[in-house]
Amino acid sequence: MMLEIDTQQQNKLSGKSLELENELKTHCVDLASERVGGETLSCSDDFFAEMENLIKPGRGIFIDDKFTDRGKWMDGWESRRSYGRDNGRDFDWCIIRLGIKGVIRGFDIDTNYFRGNAPESVSVEACVSEVEPNADTVWHTILAPAAVDAHSQNIFAINDDTAWTHVRLNMFPDGGIARLRVYGEAEVNWQQFIDGELIDLAYIKNGGKALLVSDMFFSDKNNLIMPGRGKDMGDGWETKRRRDPGPDWSIVKLASQGSIEKVIVDTCHFKGNFPDTFTLEGMVSTSDDFSDGKQEDKWQPIIARTKLYAHREHLFIEEIIPANTETFTHIRLNIFPDGGISRLRAFGKKG
Repeated sequence: MMLEIDTQQQNKLSGKSLELENELKTHCVDLASERVGGETLSCSDDFFAEMENLIKPGRGIFIDDKFTDRGKWMDGWESRRSYGRDNGRDFDWCIIRLGIKGVIRGFDIDTNYFRGNAPESVSVEACVSEVEPNADTVWHTILAPAAVDAHSQNIFAINDDTAWTHVRLNMFPDGGIARLRVYGEAEVNWQQFIDGELIDLAYIKNGGKALLVSDMFFSDKNNLIMPGRGKDMGDGWETKRRRDPGPDWSIVKLASQGSIEKVIVDTCHFKGNFPDTFTLEGMVSTSDDFSDGKQEDKWQPIIARTKLYAHREHLFIEEIIPANTETFTHIRLNIFPDGGISRLRAFGKKG
């Protein structure tokens, strides 16, 4: 009897792997994502599926009847078969320039939909380089060869405090990987800012982190602090419809303790589902734990409840309540009663 495979079924994490993924997603950002400027530079081979897919959003999809002139179309990076051939390679590799230089805390090496063509094991090396890596580049192993499961997220914790600029993903001996997530913490070179310059302290590339939200039913919390304006309604933070007065809220840890002197709240593309009003609050705290209402009494107003409009970039300067000598480590955007915000910018000076 032939075993029937549900080609659309995705594996789900559980147990310690799920706990680790939740911890990495809460406290880290994906340093390699194409959305923050990550770039696949070169690879040993991507005959069946392009290396650029590795750092795209999502887990990858599968289309049963989609083929190319090279074989089955796959949403990931896939090399040709080389193991056991006279001209074969010992392993395949791909070099990625991180969009954000940073300390790496973990990897998600996802073989989603690579069922019969996943590698047996993987390793990851990293380097610090101001130029594109070459033959003289010194690579350091940060994930020793480790077995991976087919059609699965493979989550690994990393304990290394070096800030890296590039990684090299190795797969043994060949095969396909759908996505690579490089979870870490941005290292910001504050010397690159001019004295007195207003810095977007909430910006993900400057080291801002979206820590916790009341709800992100339609889209991810990190969209709020991504580069650029949202490309569509899915490229923002949007909650499901509430049936009470709200609010929904999002807590962002600033890149550094600093003042808040200019705020932008952008409802780009949110035309029928933008929030009616919002407030912005701030606090100084050494803790990122806001679960179960912790630290609720520390919040103080930065912008009082203010009307919002559809598909508009709202600028606030005069509305900011604290003096520019007052500093904050965390901010909370409250939206009434619910809805979608494309971007939040919080400009100030590093304290």
